[in-house]
Amino acid sequence: MFRFALSLILGMFVLSTAQAKVIGQDVKYSVDGQEMTGYLAYDDSVNGARPGVLVVHEWWGHNPYARKRAEMLASLGYTALALDMYGTGKLADHPKDAKTFMMETMSNIAVAEKRFDAAHALLKSQPQVDGERTAAIGYCFGGGVVLHAARTGRDLDGVISYHGSLKPMMKAEKGVVKAQVRAFNGADDPFVKPEEIAAIKQEMQEADVDFRFVNYPGAVHSFTNPDADDFAKRFKMPVGYNAAADADSWAQTRAFLRDIFAR
Repeated sequence: MFRFALSLILGMFVLSTAQAKVIGQDVKYSVDGQEMTGYLAYDDSVNGARPGVLVVHEWWGHNPYARKRAEMLASLGYTALALDMYGTGKLADHPKDAKTFMMETMSNIAVAEKRFDAAHALLKSQPQVDGERTAAIGYCFGGGVVLHAARTGRDLDGVISYHGSLKPMMKAEKGVVKAQVRAFNGADDPFVKPEEIAAIKQEMQEADVDFRFVNYPGAVHSFTNPDADDFAKRFKMPVGYNAAADADSWAQTRAFLRDIFAR
């Protein structure tokens, strides 16, 4: 099982309004003896418990981009936890290392599930979180992780994948999936094949899942991350930032979260 050891290392980030600020804190926890470092963000001007959202990082690991998205969610009034799927200190600065960390995690799906579930339980245990209202979003590698969480019936109100892997390790089945699911994809992403798009649409329809797929023309892999252009240059990767797709997917995310948590 897992144990939680919270380390309240206050804040690196402040979004100022006249009376409000977003607090960010490192959170140490452990899963089967493996230490993890997450990042909890919330607006301290919001009274009482509010919906919680998990953020699952790209294949690089738990990096500033995942934390930035947690802070953005906190500024909308949610409590967000950017979780750690690899372990403290496992942060890649080269695609070879990122692939190694990813494969180590996903080669045993039970380990990956346990790490996701531990973070979900940690999020729900926070005093700023209404544990009955949670969602998960994920980017690239993290997109595949949150889709798997939905497919396997994790207790989430909503799941959002951004430029994530669509291939299932386990297909969604009718009556199993609890979450509404959204997937945002770059139409020119070479890592996602047309047949995979057709397959997930059919899968979700047959499983009677509330599912919406958005394909952005001209967008490639990692289109939400401004650092993607740098990755493309440094490593000759077919990735790139697309401001229009990023803005639209985030606007749809805001509307989706408002909708599912209003129920």
